[in-house]
Amino acid sequence: MKIVIYLLTITLLTLAPFLGQLPIELTNITDSTTIDYKLFWSIRLPRVLVAFFAGAILSLGGLLFQSIFKNPMSTPYTLGVATGSTLGVAIAIVFGFASYLSIFGFLGALITVIVLFGVTLRLNGYQTNALLLVGIALAFFYNASLMILFYLSNESQSFEIIRFTMGSVEVVGLNTIVPIIIASIALLAVTIRFKKELKLLLTSNNYAYLKGLNIKKINTLFLVSVSIAVGICVSLTGPIGFVGLIVPHIVKNIYKKSAEKLIFPIFFYGGFFLVISDLISRNLGTSSSIPIGVVTALLGGPFFIYLILKNKN
Repeated sequence: MKIVIYLLTITLLTLAPFLGQLPIELTNITDSTTIDYKLFWSIRLPRVLVAFFAGAILSLGGLLFQSIFKNPMSTPYTLGVATGSTLGVAIAIVFGFASYLSIFGFLGALITVIVLFGVTLRLNGYQTNALLLVGIALAFFYNASLMILFYLSNESQSFEIIRFTMGSVEVVGLNTIVPIIIASIALLAVTIRFKKELKLLLTSNNYAYLKGLNIKKINTLFLVSVSIAVGICVSLTGPIGFVGLIVPHIVKNIYKKSAEKLIFPIFFYGGFFLVISDLISRNLGTSSSIPIGVVTALLGGPFFIYLILKNKN
């Protein structure tokens, strides 16, 4: 059954670049003189790849955050990394650095990570709850700063900032997606390399400590890895919510296995989920694509309520 599901998802992923308001002929994608060739290689394929690897990062990040914070509703955006990236992009837009949006977005995320761990190092001991509170405080500060930038911006700049905050996987050219591919593969490699440590974290911190695990070190490794990967992701796609919340729980319910055994399925189906969300966003018959963040929010909002009710105790 699982093999059938994998084959079906791979088939849909293969067909995804060909699906859209403008059909693409398979025979034309090797002919550089046709419009289909340019549409496929410059727009459709990069878009599908960005959606897949962004979804993979967010889903795997969700698994790691839920394991670290022992909270089934934690996501890769919990620590304010996405908000920091959004603020960096807004600064670039308002102050005339629109050509460097991705760089500013990543710097915003990176500064957030540095501030987070700079603050927690000054605390007595390593406390994930304290780290979470610092992340929430940073998110409030970033949102206030973002409101100031809205006040300083003109109409077109405000629209561009709002459009970024809705999320998008619209890119042009395969060269633009290299950073997000590298980030996703690196995050997957780190998670697989330390899956035994992850298994210990999933039990309890006390049990992991008794087994000789350096909890502070492994938590820091996972949090920095996820934050950097998410920072690269958000700098390119904008914040896309609920992926890291929905996918890990669905995969766990389907496979009925311990989370450390579901690293690749969560990575794979996270990418698949965002590709499907993108197909929905650009195939509704509207004059332009609906922001993908709107689609994931429509799917994720009810799911979030379900999780709250399920974990009410």
